[in-house]
Amino acid sequence: MLNIVLFGPPGAGKGTQSERLKEKYGLVHISTGDVFRALDPESELGKLAKSYSDQGNLVPDEVTIQILESEVSKHPDAKGVIYDGFPRTTAQAEALDKFLASKNTGVSMMLSLVVPEDELKTRLIARAEVSGRKDDADPAIIQNRIDTYNSQTAPVADFYDGQDKLKEIDGVGSIDAITQRLFEAIDKN
Repeated sequence: MLNIVLFGPPGAGKGTQSERLKEKYGLVHISTGDVFRALDPESELGKLAKSYSDQGNLVPDEVTIQILESEVSKHPDAKGVIYDGFPRTTAQAEALDKFLASKNTGVSMMLSLVVPEDELKTRLIARAEVSGRKDDADPAIIQNRIDTYNSQTAPVADFYDGQDKLKEIDGVGSIDAITQRLFEAIDKN
């Protein structure tokens, strides 16, 4: 089973690249951001997740893990999964390892898209114009999302580096060039 953690800050291109990886390798794509946005906004879980994400903050680990396990369980015959936006903390990475071990599999690799902060801000503002996502349009929320990533999420790369599963990928350039770098990293594994 090919289980890929696609990693990078907000605006790095995880969603775009996930679609291409999903197509080429026949994987299930699970984006925690998409899952949170799809929650019933009137449900308790939906309200809780929205209260955190509207401020650019992370949803608590126990809530995120519960939702992720439920999503993965919907695809028992998958060839593998692309985890997009998860894990975001070391505790989530440990929980993912434990959950996958219970399914007799594990994380194959973490592909980390490396993009400079100025480029991230430019991409997020451009994405807001197309998607209408308010969290991508507000410079203060964008900065908080990037700061939260740097302080709370970026250390997850060290967790997978310690398992020799981290592969850093240059996330700047054409979409096709970045896709090619990702394919090469996967195919070398």
